[in-house]
Amino acid sequence: MDGAPAPAPAAAAAAAPPPGPAANNSWGNSPRGPSNGNPNWTSQDGQRRPFNPDAYGNPGHGGSYGGSSGGSARGSGDGQWRDGKHIPGPANPRLERELFGVPNDPTKQNTGINFANYDDIPVEASGHDVPEPVNTFTNPPLDDHLIANIKLAYYQTPTPVQKYSIPIVMNGRDLMACAQTGSGKTGGFLFPILSQAFQHGPSAAPAQASGQFSYGRQRKAYPTSLILAPTRELVSQIFDEARKFAYRSWVRPCVVYGGADIGSQLRQIERGCDLLVATPGRLVDLIERGRISLVNIKYLILDEADRMLDMGFEPQIRRIVEGEDMPHVNDRQTLMFSATFPRDIQMLARDFLKDYVFLSVGRVGSTSENITQKVEYVEDHDKRSVLLDILHTHGTSGLTLIFVETKRMADSLSDFLLNQRFPATAIHGDRTQRERERALEMFRSGRCPILVATAVAARGLDIPNVTHVINYDLPTDIDDYVHRIGRTGRAGNTGIATAFFNRGNRGVVRDLIDLLKEAHQEVPSFLESIAREGSGYGGRGGRGGRGRGANATRDMRRMGGGGGMGGGGSFGGSGGSYGAPGGGYGGGGSFGGPPSYGGGGGGGYGGYSGGGGGGGSYGNPSGPTGPSSWW
Repeated sequence: MDGAPAPAPAAAAAAAPPPGPAANNSWGNSPRGPSNGNPNWTSQDGQRRPFNPDAYGNPGHGGSYGGSSGGSARGSGDGQWRDGKHIPGPANPRLERELFGVPNDPTKQNTGINFANYDDIPVEASGHDVPEPVNTFTNPPLDDHLIANIKLAYYQTPTPVQKYSIPIVMNGRDLMACAQTGSGKTGGFLFPILSQAFQHGPSAAPAQASGQFSYGRQRKAYPTSLILAPTRELVSQIFDEARKFAYRSWVRPCVVYGGADIGSQLRQIERGCDLLVATPGRLVDLIERGRISLVNIKYLILDEADRMLDMGFEPQIRRIVEGEDMPHVNDRQTLMFSATFPRDIQMLARDFLKDYVFLSVGRVGSTSENITQKVEYVEDHDKRSVLLDILHTHGTSGLTLIFVETKRMADSLSDFLLNQRFPATAIHGDRTQRERERALEMFRSGRCPILVATAVAARGLDIPNVTHVINYDLPTDIDDYVHRIGRTGRAGNTGIATAFFNRGNRGVVRDLIDLLKEAHQEVPSFLESIAREGSGYGGRGGRGGRGRGANATRDMRRMGGGGGMGGGGSFGGSGGSYGAPGGGYGGGGSFGGPPSYGGGGGGGYGGYSGGGGGGGSYGNPSGPTGPSSWW
């Protein structure tokens, strides 16, 4: 989760027999087998047979880091729900070491979380009757089995976002949480929904599910929790965290994403799927194939919501939430998590959430003060030599993450560093899934302590012990800069972020100055000089005309009408007024978004229309979902 590393998953292993149905309105998945005398499931007197770990054979390999190609995880689903009680499965010491590591494991960040640095982080919660925060992992409100798994992960105390999100979700409220990267957002939603699952058990299958079984497997899955995230790396990490905290429980997590074999993902889903982590495109594909139903969803979580909209996923998200068989907003809980919540995301929340609590933690939408930011003026032709100087100075004792804009540059720069005897590897959208996993694993383990990456790795990757982030090529959007440097300084620890700047980056200069000042960092004089050279390169307002500034992370329900929300300057979309809920929201910029994202301005979301095709290093953000789709 954010704030703690996700362990490399092992190949998925044997699944436990499914729990039976529970009382109405209980949490969980449908039973995964018929009660019609099938010897794989019941004996002739209708009693469930004992757990057989080899009942389904060995699930396939390939996919997430290490890696399951989407699937139910060994250790999860090994428990049972029997006679209205959760019966945890047996302990597995080898699997515990794999999932949770050991104390002082250098490849894990669990024990390195600087909890003391969290104490002074400000938290703002708005909405009526906001539940009081919790300060410890205790029962109540959390389930004892979840608390045991939290202890196995060496977590000492909740992070600020978890202190508030746990009681909010456990009290049945919808949530929009805006928290800086590395703050524990993943635990903020996994802890309460898993705790509810352990306490209330699985739900009964819908009546129409009868007859949908094939050779002891249920062809259509009926998950009760759905977590949507933009990239396969992020969904894989969330899945890894779900594996940890569902260890020895009846809950069976699954993960599906594009760019991996859909056949193996389908086979894993058939073995049972209670908690589904998915990219929007692959989920739409599986829904169209009739293999996933959303009718049982009790929890809908949108993680990195702003990135999903940036990547053109709004049509798929709206189809999933509004156009399929998902329960109405009043019949489910919806949680939105992200590092920033600009205007267009808050508009989405108005459609998807009900009576929600808005949670803003820390210097949200800005950068952490735990990160020391340095901006160097470097012309393009000098970048390689300056990079070598930095690497020689800092050495390779920690992990260094270098961001570039193009796939070609990622490959050429990593080759250059290898020729200079620096152990480096690269990751970008043209690499195969296996190549990406291997590169990430070598980087995590420290065998290749330098990783050159395009934006495909900029968001969500929870890699422990990254001590230095270098923006070799600065992004054109300040939010991308925030999320890139957020790969270091995670979990309350410190890190260094270096940016190479020249006049080709002057479009982001004012936003960069604002960020440096907010985080109490030194502002180089050349930045101020370039900012004074012309106002035409003022704050861009972000992609799709979205605006930054203080309002980008405030609860818009508390703001009066009027007041432009969009970014100023010649690129920013002018903001329409919002007013009270139900008021108008329009605006629309004259530009709409940088060329690399396509998309026209205007439209009902203040300049973000979901617009034309993406491309670039993201592959096919708005295209659907064939077996070879990245998403």
